[in-house]
Amino acid sequence: MKELYSLFMKPKDPLHFNAVKIMISSPERIREWSYGEVKKPETINYRTFKPERDGLFCARIFGPIKDYECNCGKYKRMKHRGVVCEKCGVEVIQSKVRRERMGHIELASPVAHIWFLRSLPSKIGNLLDLTLRELEKVLYFDSYIVLDPGDTPLTKGELLTEEKYRQMVQEHGSGFVAGIGAESIKQLLAGLDLEKLAVELREEMSKTNSMAKRKKLAKRLKIIDAFRESENRPEWMIMDVIPVLPPDLRPLVPLDGGRFATSDLNDLYRRVINRNNRLKRLQELNAPDIIIRNEKRMLQEAVDVLFDNGRRGKTITGASKRPLKSLSDMLKGKQGRFRQNLLGKRVDYSGRTVIVIGPNLRLHQCGLPKKMALELFKPFIYNKLEEKGYVTTIKAAKKMVERETPEVWDTLDEVVREFPVMLNRAPTLHRLGIQAFEPILIEGKAIQLHPLVCTAFNADFDGDQMAVHVPLSIEAQAEARILMMSTNNILSPAHGDPIIVPSQDIVLGIYYMTREKPFAKGEDRVFSSREEVRCAFDAGEADLHARVHVRMGDERVKTTVGRVLLSEILPEEMPFSAVNRVMNKKVLAGLIDMCYRTAGIKATVLLADRLKDLGYEYATRSGLSISIKDMTIPHRKSEILDQAFDLVKEIERQYNEGLITEGEKYNKAVDIWAKATEDVAAEMMKEIATTEVGGPEGEARVVEAFNPIFMMADSGARGSKDQMRQLAGMRGLMAKPSGEIIETPITANFREGLTVLQYFISTHGARKGLADTALKTANSGYLTRRLVDVSQDVIISEPDCGTMDGIEVEALLEAGEIIQRLGDRILGRIAQEDILDPVTAEVLVPMGTEIDEQRVQLIEDAGIEKVNIRSALTCRSLRGVCTMCYGRDLAQGKLAQIGEAIGIIAAQSIGEPGTQLTMRTFHIGGTASKSIERTSINNRYAGTVRFLNLNTVHNRDGDLIAMNRNGEISIISESGRERERYVIIYGAKLKVTDGQPVEPDTLLAEWDPFTTPILTEVAGAAKFGDIVEGQTMQEKLDPVTGKSSKVVVEYRESDVRPRISIKDDKGKTARVGEGGFARYFMPVGAILMVNEGDAIFPGDVLARIPRETTKTKDITGGLPRVAELFEVRKPKEHAVITEIDGVIGFGKDTKGKRKVIVSPEVGDARDYLIPKGKHISVHEGDYVRAGEPLMDGSPNPHDILTVLGEKEVAKYLVDEVQQVYRLQGVKINDKHIEVIVRQMLKRVRITDPGDSEFLMGEHVEKPIFEEINSKLTEEDKRPAAAEPLLLGITKASLSTQSFISAASFQETTKVLTDAATAGKVDYLLGLKENVIMGRLIPAGSGLRTYREVRK
Repeated sequence: MKELYSLFMKPKDPLHFNAVKIMISSPERIREWSYGEVKKPETINYRTFKPERDGLFCARIFGPIKDYECNCGKYKRMKHRGVVCEKCGVEVIQSKVRRERMGHIELASPVAHIWFLRSLPSKIGNLLDLTLRELEKVLYFDSYIVLDPGDTPLTKGELLTEEKYRQMVQEHGSGFVAGIGAESIKQLLAGLDLEKLAVELREEMSKTNSMAKRKKLAKRLKIIDAFRESENRPEWMIMDVIPVLPPDLRPLVPLDGGRFATSDLNDLYRRVINRNNRLKRLQELNAPDIIIRNEKRMLQEAVDVLFDNGRRGKTITGASKRPLKSLSDMLKGKQGRFRQNLLGKRVDYSGRTVIVIGPNLRLHQCGLPKKMALELFKPFIYNKLEEKGYVTTIKAAKKMVERETPEVWDTLDEVVREFPVMLNRAPTLHRLGIQAFEPILIEGKAIQLHPLVCTAFNADFDGDQMAVHVPLSIEAQAEARILMMSTNNILSPAHGDPIIVPSQDIVLGIYYMTREKPFAKGEDRVFSSREEVRCAFDAGEADLHARVHVRMGDERVKTTVGRVLLSEILPEEMPFSAVNRVMNKKVLAGLIDMCYRTAGIKATVLLADRLKDLGYEYATRSGLSISIKDMTIPHRKSEILDQAFDLVKEIERQYNEGLITEGEKYNKAVDIWAKATEDVAAEMMKEIATTEVGGPEGEARVVEAFNPIFMMADSGARGSKDQMRQLAGMRGLMAKPSGEIIETPITANFREGLTVLQYFISTHGARKGLADTALKTANSGYLTRRLVDVSQDVIISEPDCGTMDGIEVEALLEAGEIIQRLGDRILGRIAQEDILDPVTAEVLVPMGTEIDEQRVQLIEDAGIEKVNIRSALTCRSLRGVCTMCYGRDLAQGKLAQIGEAIGIIAAQSIGEPGTQLTMRTFHIGGTASKSIERTSINNRYAGTVRFLNLNTVHNRDGDLIAMNRNGEISIISESGRERERYVIIYGAKLKVTDGQPVEPDTLLAEWDPFTTPILTEVAGAAKFGDIVEGQTMQEKLDPVTGKSSKVVVEYRESDVRPRISIKDDKGKTARVGEGGFARYFMPVGAILMVNEGDAIFPGDVLARIPRETTKTKDITGGLPRVAELFEVRKPKEHAVITEIDGVIGFGKDTKGKRKVIVSPEVGDARDYLIPKGKHISVHEGDYVRAGEPLMDGSPNPHDILTVLGEKEVAKYLVDEVQQVYRLQGVKINDKHIEVIVRQMLKRVRITDPGDSEFLMGEHVEKPIFEEINSKLTEEDKRPAAAEPLLLGITKASLSTQSFISAASFQETTKVLTDAATAGKVDYLLGLKENVIMGRLIPAGSGLRTYREVRK
C-alpha cells in the first residue's frame, strides 16, 4: 500500500527549469488547458450541496469533490483509480486536481482584453494607430470602423458615426465594408502585416525632423517590434474564449446557518456566463440588431470587470457595497499574490514570546523556555526517543511527550545541545535583525536575550517580543552557525564599526571604575604588578578610585586601581594604555574595534562578555541614583537671561525706529535666544562637571564631579547635554507645529517647573514628535523597499573586472572644517593607481591593493589630499560588481567574497537608519540656527594666509571687503602644505592680508549673517535707473515706527529693470575691470541704502537683501530629502546651473523672467531665464565655471549629469545623501550609496540609432548597448550613439530585465501586460524572482558554483 501511495505523492521537482516565459495565450492554448466548457452559472445544489453539472463547480470538468469517489457514488476507493464513471462522467482521482484543472467559456461574440486595451500605452490602439477614445467608441458600439473602403472616398480604419454609416450605405450600397465591436477590431488586427509596417515606420522616422513625431513613431515601433520578435499574434488580444479558474482557487464555503461565503470571482464569472447565454439565445432568435448590440456591449463590460474591476467605467460592488476583487486585484498590492504569498510566507517550527534580559548568558547563547523548546523540537525528540528504545511507534512517543516524563526532558537536553536557533525581532530592518544563538533551556515563559545584541536588534525589555525559528536541515544549521551566529556578527555591515558595544549600565559601571577620586585611600602608593594591586584592593587597602603607580613591563605607569582591574580582562596583544584613561562609550567602542583588528574575533567575543560582567558588577556597586538635588542650576543663569532680554529690547528699539525689518528682528531674536540657551547650558555643564574637594590637610583640588546625572551623560550611558540642559539649564526655543521657531523661549527648566503658558507651548512639540514618529516609520519602510528593489540583483560576481577607471576622493570640508577625513573615506577600498608620497615619490600603496588601516596612516602622514580608488560606480562587470571595485566587506573586515549580496546590504544600510532621520532636520533648540549664525571665521592652525581667487577693495573705513562669490582663504604651513581652507562670503570684511603670517584662532573675516549686501567696487555718484516710486519701488512706512525705507517691489512691465549705476565725474557710467559697467540690478525685496546723487566709495553697500526674503534655502530635511535625491526629482527651489565656463552678463527681461547670459572666451554664449524675485547669486562680470549655480537653491541632478557627466552627478548624490545622514549623526559607508547610484546610472538613452535595431530615445542597459555597438563596428556598420541616463529608484526597479521582479514591486498589471506582448523571458538572475519561483537565491551559498557541490 505504501508503495502505491508514494507513486503519485511525489511532488514535481520544481528545480529543473532555468527561465520563465510570459506570452499572450491563443484561443487554442486556452481550449487545450481546459477540461471542459462551463455552460451554466449555477454553482452547487442548495439541497444536496453537490456541484451542478456544467456549472462553475462541475465535478465532471474539474474533478471529484472527495478523494477517489465519483459524484454519484458508484465508484469509491483507490482500486478504481483513473476510471471515468459512466453515470455521472466524473473521473475517480484525488480531489486536489480541483486546484489545477481549468475550464473555459466559449464566448458568443469576441471581446477585447482590457489589459491590452487600457494599459498605457494601449497595445491595440498603437498597432492600429487609433487613440484610446476612438477604440472604445468601436468596442463599446458607438461608432463604425471602415474595414475595406472599396471604391468609396473613405480610408481604412476611419471612424463613422451611426448617421454617417447609414448615409454611406444609402450612397454606396455594399461597395465598402465597415464593422462595429470587437469582431471588426479583431479582423483589422488579423490583417496587419507587421514586417511591412515596421519597415514603413522606420523609413518615416528617418525622414521626419519633428521630435514629437519621432517620439510617437518610436512608441509604435516598440510595440510592433515586440510582436514581431515574440511569437504573439495581435488578434489574440481579442478573446473568443476565456479560461475559468480552478474551483478550489475560488472556493465556496458553507457557513453555519445555511449561508455560503464565496470568492468574488464566482459572482464575476456568473455575470459573464449569464450575459453570454442570453446573447446566444438572442442570436438564435434573430433578435433586432440594437438588442444584440446592447447585449454584446454588456458582455464586453462583464469580461472587463472579471479581469480588472474599476479599470473602466463604474467599479462593480457586491452586496456589502465593497468593490469585488477581480483577477487583477488578486495579483496587485500588498495583499496580492506576489507580495502576500510569494514573497512573504509563513514558517512552521517557530514560536514567539516576550524577551527579558539574560545578564549571565555568553554572547552566543539565548535562554529558551523549556515549554517552547519541547514544542519546537518535537520531531527530533520523537526520533531520539525511538533511537533510545523508550518507544517503538510515533504514537507512543507522542503520548510520552504529552505526559512530559523525565526521559522526555533528558532527551530534549540532548537534542538542544549545540543546536542553533534563530531569533528575530520585527521590524527586521537590516540583516542583524535575525541572528542565531545556542539555546539554554530555562524555566519560565520568556526568552532570555544577551544584553550586548540589543543594539543590533534594536530591542529593549519593555515588553518587546521576539520570534524563534528552528533551522531543520543540516545545511540550514551549518549556515546558521557559520554565518548568522551572533559571535560572527560583531561589525556592522553599514559602516564597519563594532555593533556589539557595551551600552547603558555596562558603560556606566566601567566609567565609574576608571574615574579618579582625589584623597582616596591608598593614593600615590607604588605597586610592583597587577596582582599586587588586586591584593591591595581585595584587602581594602586601596580604594577603587585611588591614583597609584604600577610597574607594567619595563615602565612605571601612573594609573588608578580601577583601570588596573579593568586591564586584567584584556587579551595579551593589547597594551595597558588602551584602558589607562576614563572609559566612556566612545572609548569602549574603540577598544572593541582595536581588539577585533589586533587579537581577532574570538578574543573580541571574550572581551565583550567580560566587559559586560564587570560593567554590571561595578554599576551595581557604585550605587548611583538620581535625586532632584543633582540637577544643579547655574548661578549665572539669571545674569545671562537679563543680558539676553536687554539685547532683545535693543532689537525691538531698532525695529521701532525702522532700522531693521520685521523678518530681521525675528531672525536676530531667535539667534540671541539660541545663544543664551547655549550659554546657560555651558555654565550648567561647567558647574555640574567640576567640584572642589578638600583634603585631610585642608588643601583643595578642583576635580571632575561624581554627580550621577553628569556621570550618566558624560559616560554616554544615558541622557545627553541637551536633556541635562532642559533639566537644569533652560528649555530654550520651541517650535510651532509648522516647524517655525517661536521667538520667545521657555526660560525655565524642569527642576524649577514651567508656568501654564510654558507648559502649553511645550505640548506642541511633544505632540508633533509623536505624530512624526508614526508617519516616519511608514515612509522609511517604503524607502527601504524601493532601495531593496532597485539593488536586489547586485551581487559580487567576479574577482576583478579589469577596469582602469575609478573615482577621486578627498576629505570632506564644510565651512573650512574637515568633517570626514580622507582616511575614513578610503579605508578598505582598492587603490586605482599607485599612490605616491608627494615628497619622496616612493610608492605607498601599489595599484590594485587594499588600503588598510596601516596604509591609511601612511597616506595621512604623507599629507596626500586626493586619492583615486576603484568604485562600484565605475565597475565594468556585466552583472553585479567585482571584488576589486567594491573593496572590503565591512561586516568581516576583509575583501568581499564572490556571491555577497551587496545590493541588499546597501539598501538595508541606507534604509535602517531612515527611521532615525527626523522629518524636521533640527532638534528643537538651536541646531537649526547654528549653521546660519556664523558671523566670522577663525583659523585653527598657525601659518601664512593665501588669498585664492579673491577680488577685494578697500572701503571708506579702510577695511578690506571681499567682492566676489567663490573666493577662498587658505592657511599654508611652513612646509608649504595647505592646512585649511575657507570659502569667503560675498561682502565679508577681511581682517588679514594676503601673505600675512597668523597665529591659531586669528579672526580672518566677519560678516552680517542676516542680510546679503549689494556692493560697488568703484567710486562715483549714484544714479537710479527704472527705480520709480509707486512702480518698481515703494517707500514702505513701518506702521510701528513711522520710519520709511525704500524697497524694490514686484513689477508688471517686462522691460523694466531696477538698477543703480555709478557715474564718474564726466557723467558716464563707470567701468569695472575689463569692459564691465558698474550697473547693479536690484532684485525684488532689496532695501536701498543710498539715495540718488549720493557720493559713493568702493565697497559701499548700495542695497541689502534681508535674509528672510532670500528665504534661507528651504532645506527639505531628513527622509524626504533622501527620497528626493534617490528619486532624482526636481527640487522645489531648484537652482539653474551654467553649462559652460564664461563671464556673466544680463540680457533683456522677458515675461517675468530675468535673462542671464554666460559668454565663454570662444564659442557661443548661453542664455538662462531665471524667474523674477528669485535671488541671482552672480553679478555682471563674474567668471563662472560649468556646473556652478546662478541662483540660490539645490541644483537638479539631471542638469549636473548633462553638464558635468556621470562621475560628478554620482559624487553629488553620494555627498548630498551623506550630508542628511551626517546631520543626524548616522555613519554610513559611501560604497553603499555608490551601489544604489550605480543602479540609477545603469542605462543610456539612444540619441542616434545608427545601423542598429535601437529606437530613438529608447532606454538601453549599458552592457547591451556596448555589446551591440562592438558587433556593429566589427561588421563596419554605423554604431549607435547614446547619452547617459539618470533614473530614480522606482523607475529603475520597474525597468529591470526581470518582469517577475518588476511585477512584484509596483504597477503589476502594466508590467505584466508589457512583458506578455514582448514575450519576455525571465532568466531568474536576481534574488527576488528566485524567491518568487521558490528556488534558492543566486547569492551566498546558493550561487550556481556552490549548488553543484550540494548535489
